[in-house]
Amino acid sequence: MDEKAKRTRELLASFYSTDPSAGGGAGVGSAASPRKMASPDSINSPSFDPDVYMSLLVQKLNLEGLLQKHVEMAAEIKNLDTDLQMLVYENYNKFINATDTIKRMKNNIVGMEANMEQLLAKITSVQSKSDLVNTSLFEKREHIEKLHRTRNLLRKVQFIYDLPTRLAKCIKAEAYADAVRFFIGSKPIFEAYGDSSFQDCKRASEEAIDLVIKNLEAKIYSDSEPIEARAEAVVLLKQLNFPVDSLKTKLLEKLEDYLMTLQDEHKETGASALDTLETSEPSDIGKLSDTILSLKTPTGTHMVSVGEISKIIRAYLIIFPDSERRLIELIQELFTKRYGIIERRVKERMTSADILKMIRVIWEDVTLMDEVLAEAALPAFSLEAARSIIRQFISTSFSHLLLEVSEALTKSQPMPKKGSEESSLQNALEGSKKVVIQGSLDLLLEFRQLLDDNLELLAKLRDLIVDWVQEGFQGFFQKLDERFLALCGKGYIANPDSSVIDAIQVDKVQTGLVLVLAQLSVFIEQIAIPRIMEEIAASFSGGGARGYEHGPAFVPGEICRIFRSAGERFLLLYINMKTQKISILLKKRFTTPNWIKHKEPREVHMFVDLLLQELEAVGIEVRQILPQGLVRRHRHSDSTGSTNSSRSNPTREDKLTRTNTQRVRSQFLESHLAKLFEQKMEIFTKVQYTQESVISTIIKFCLKSLQEFVRLQTFNRSGFQQIQLDIEFLKNPLKEFVDDDAAIDFLLKEVIGAAHERCLDPIPLEAPILDKLISTKISKSREESQSSSLA
Repeated sequence: MDEKAKRTRELLASFYSTDPSAGGGAGVGSAASPRKMASPDSINSPSFDPDVYMSLLVQKLNLEGLLQKHVEMAAEIKNLDTDLQMLVYENYNKFINATDTIKRMKNNIVGMEANMEQLLAKITSVQSKSDLVNTSLFEKREHIEKLHRTRNLLRKVQFIYDLPTRLAKCIKAEAYADAVRFFIGSKPIFEAYGDSSFQDCKRASEEAIDLVIKNLEAKIYSDSEPIEARAEAVVLLKQLNFPVDSLKTKLLEKLEDYLMTLQDEHKETGASALDTLETSEPSDIGKLSDTILSLKTPTGTHMVSVGEISKIIRAYLIIFPDSERRLIELIQELFTKRYGIIERRVKERMTSADILKMIRVIWEDVTLMDEVLAEAALPAFSLEAARSIIRQFISTSFSHLLLEVSEALTKSQPMPKKGSEESSLQNALEGSKKVVIQGSLDLLLEFRQLLDDNLELLAKLRDLIVDWVQEGFQGFFQKLDERFLALCGKGYIANPDSSVIDAIQVDKVQTGLVLVLAQLSVFIEQIAIPRIMEEIAASFSGGGARGYEHGPAFVPGEICRIFRSAGERFLLLYINMKTQKISILLKKRFTTPNWIKHKEPREVHMFVDLLLQELEAVGIEVRQILPQGLVRRHRHSDSTGSTNSSRSNPTREDKLTRTNTQRVRSQFLESHLAKLFEQKMEIFTKVQYTQESVISTIIKFCLKSLQEFVRLQTFNRSGFQQIQLDIEFLKNPLKEFVDDDAAIDFLLKEVIGAAHERCLDPIPLEAPILDKLISTKISKSREESQSSSLA
């Protein structure tokens, strides 16, 4: 409240003298008042002193301030006078209206007192006449009431005597409700006089009512009776104070027997409906929507549908309200079993359409049952069950796809014969590619049906389904990489920059399969993952139910990195496996003979043929899987340094007559001095996914192994010449396989140089003899090839 309103209130109070401390008579009262006195300079207090107030103003304000204060007080006094005048006028008007109202009331009341006296006289007259009538009729009324009570008593007595007959008629007509009503009405009389006057009637009535109880029990347990009649029988038994707790237990056990007849095995009386569901074809599932929960009683004489079960449960809840918990357990157990059947079927190969049909059928029953027993929370229970089923279906679908890819890879047969048009490795590669890409797209179509379905249950799981599909692809490709490794066995892959081939531990692993896996990994990285990513972005966007803290469910970059690394790993494993096989052949060649006592060479050794056959087998496998690259012959002019090994110079310049030890040592020293001034040639480069690159790398590794095997032996002149002859023959055939002539020349010269270093008398064959032996070998190989082709 502001200052102005407060002052107005105080003025009104002082005008009407509502406050004893205000107004003119406040002097004595204020002296006796216990209230704390206000300050003398307070203009609104009763103890206001003008002299004190003026002295304070003079002390505080100057002349200009006093003038301003005078103007303010004058305006305030004028406003207060105006307000006070308006308030007085308004109250005066109200007083006038009240006075007029009182005058009118006084005029209206005139004459009412006479009317009230007349009314009182009439009421007194009526009361006296009524008392006179009551006094005259009192005796007769008492007699009539006594006769009426006697008549009612006689009727009751007659009813008690007729009760056994009435009960017999009711039993005969099966009007058990009337029989119970009659007996309950007579029960107080039997309790009072049943042991004396009505002893025979009581005994006969009890015998009749025992028969009624027996018939009601029979009706309850009769499967042919409708549920309404059975419920009425239970109510009647409860009215007769029959112990219904045991009855409730038996009825619940009977219901449990109904529900537990859904067994997984066939009986002699026939299979239950859920057995039919579990053993039926997926395409027939939709036809079971009306009788999917039909149950056979143990006698096999009655079928109970879902609707009837709901009626039974509704009746149980009405009759036995405290049986709700057990009913909830039974219903949840029933639907748990039904969803369990779907989960077992999901482990097999099923389509999403079949899954949707089965879930929709159960969801309709859940909706029907939820109307009766909402406390069972069946929709929430079904949501969790459907969530588990859909997740298992998605996981199982990816497992089947993984198995199909494995089967497509393991169907590859051994290498076909030369000249055969059939290419088993190529078929395995194309088949596995088709399974990966087409199988993934088919799965996306299947999962899309789950999102497009209008079932309320699946609409709540949409974001989860999107996450599960994306997680499924992420896990599928990770497991596919693990499956690739399992198919290859255990291996140690050599460093491509290393000149030594590490040992490979592989148990019965086809080298062609490893090459197929390498190319399939490239296909997955470059084609399959981008295509699947596009489909997921188009149809399975959203999700996010797994939480942003876990990151995205599908990470294409990570999958691409995994298969990029896997492709390189498998390609190197293939190269090492082939190199190891050829290295075993080379090792056997150089460890078997005694090179110190080697005889003079007569022909090219047969290991050369075996080596070329192995390389030809490699070429056949590689040509089935890998594409051709840009063939670039590494000529001598292309090399960054000299391609001539210093170890080969003495072999071209020496003569057969210069065999003394001093000359040999001089040549060895010259070769090492020349090697110091040579520029290094890059022999082992990164392997590419081309035919030429893979074959070239294998040949380079084999020649490097050949050089190491040569360094471990000591040769006489004939042994050195045999090595020279074999290496010279290999020059042209090896160059047909590779795209780097200079590197092959360099490695072959390194092998001859190593033999030259380990030879006791390194005198090479003369050029004519060398050419003649090579020509003979070429002619012989050509004849063998022609004869084999004719055969």
